[in-house]
Order: sequence, then C-alpha cells, then structure tokens
Amino acid sequence: MHPNLLALGAILLWSSLATLGVSLAELPPFLLTGLALLIGSLPAWPLWRQWRVPPRTLALGVGGLFGYHFLLFIGLRLAPPVEANLVNYLWPLLIVLLAPVLLPGIRLRPAHVLAGLLGFSGAALAILGGSDPTAADANTGTLAWAGYLAAAAAAFTWAVYSLLTRRVAAFPTGAVGLFALLSGLLSLLCHLLLEPSTALDATDLGLVTLIGLGPMGAAFYLWDRALKTGDARTIGLLSYLTPLGSTSLLLASTGRAFSTTLMLATVMIVGSALLGLRTGRGDASPRTTAK
Repeated sequence: MHPNLLALGAILLWSSLATLGVSLAELPPFLLTGLALLIGSLPAWPLWRQWRVPPRTLALGVGGLFGYHFLLFIGLRLAPPVEANLVNYLWPLLIVLLAPVLLPGIRLRPAHVLAGLLGFSGAALAILGGSDPTAADANTGTLAWAGYLAAAAAAFTWAVYSLLTRRVAAFPTGAVGLFALLSGLLSLLCHLLLEPSTALDATDLGLVTLIGLGPMGAAFYLWDRALKTGDARTIGLLSYLTPLGSTSLLLASTGRAFSTTLMLATVMIVGSALLGLRTGRGDASPRTTAK
C-alpha cells in the first residue's frame, strides 16, 4: 500500500480520538492512556518474536510513545486545553523542518517552509474555529506557560520520534506493539502514583477498547510503516489534516455548524499538502530502514 495512504489511515484514526474521548472525560488521563496503549499492543502479541530490538531502538520507541503522551497531558492540564492542543500541533511542521536535519539525503526547499507555515496556519484556524467562544478557560496564570512549554516539548518529541525511526537499525512494525505495551505500563504506573483510583463501567471499557484498537493502536502501526517507506516531509504536511478532522468530528458529534473559518482552514490545509506533494516529486525518498 502507498505510504501516503497508510499515513492518511493513521490520520483518520487520530482524528477520532477527541470525539471518542469526550465520553471518557471523567477518566484520569494516565489511566485512559495506559489502558488504551495496552489494548493497542494486543494485535502485535502474536508477533512477539519481532520484539527483539536493540536497546537504542526500544528506548526510542518507549520514549516516543510514553514521552509524547506524558508531556501532552501535562500541557493540557496546566494550560488552556485549546491553546495547548494548538501548540501540540506544531509536530507536523517540525517533521517537515527537521527532516533535512535528522535524515540524510533530504533537502528542505523554500516551498516546503511555505507549505509548512500555510498548513500550520490552517491547523490553527481549524482548532480555534472549532472551539466554543463562550467557554471559559479552566487554567490561567503563570502555570499556563509551563503547560505551553510541555505541549511544545510533546510536539518536538513526536516529530523527533517519527523521524528517528528511520535512523535506528531497521525493525519490523510489529515491534511497535512492544513500545505500546511498555508505554502503557509506564502510564498506568503514573496513574497509580499521581491520580485517584477510578472504577470503569461497561460503557467506559467499550470506548477505551475502541480508542485502544484505533487511534492509540492501529494508527501507530500505520504511521510507523508510512514513515519507513514514504517521504517524511510529505507525510508531515498530510498530518495537518489531523486537527481539521478532529475538529470536524467534534462539531458533528455536538451538532454545531461547520463555520466559514473551518472552511477556510480546509482550503489552507489541503493546499499545503498539495504544495508539499508537488514540491517533493523531484527528490528521492531515502528508505534505508524499510523492511
């Protein structure tokens, strides 16, 4: 399957995360993350023989999955959630801009920078345009700055993780299941240390299972395969569809209208992806870690 289609599959699943999580807002974030990652690792259990990876690769995988979610949830707790989420969506732009730094044989052209900035602007419109202007932010003050820094660190972590999977020794995509398993266990440890115990009913378990099998499970495997076989800059630009899709699904689930702002965001995001696709056609895409 074409790597861009794999990336779009991951993006579609990630777009559903916010909508699925709305009904689980009462669950502590580390509990939700830990359970979802453990469930997400299940499809890879029959492939446990592929889990034999070098320590460096294992550290990268666990650091990427656990570190990203840890920093993101800290950011969402300390800063106003909409703004923190916007900062978090710097990661597609960082993938585009960091690819020439971290991956050999990739050049960054002015058109890539323009496409990245255009896509980020569209992502900002998608998120802010989909927020409720009448809702008061829960967190304000000096702690918000720490939240913004944590969200920015989360974006940097995911971008670096996504790119460095092509720099470490080649590993099968099934090894992502081990990354998710260990990350889930670390998240549950954080839950035990930092959060109150919470009972889950049958509805909660069903929604957690959907999240684990989809946006926090299958999406990781699709994303890993896409990054190993595709153009990191193009995939980074396609990632701007994530905040658009997430916001659109949230609006549909709550019955709110698709505003003019979101329509403009759609044009900007799709335009940035098309510009990146056209610009990337002349470059060879290194696939040194593809299996």
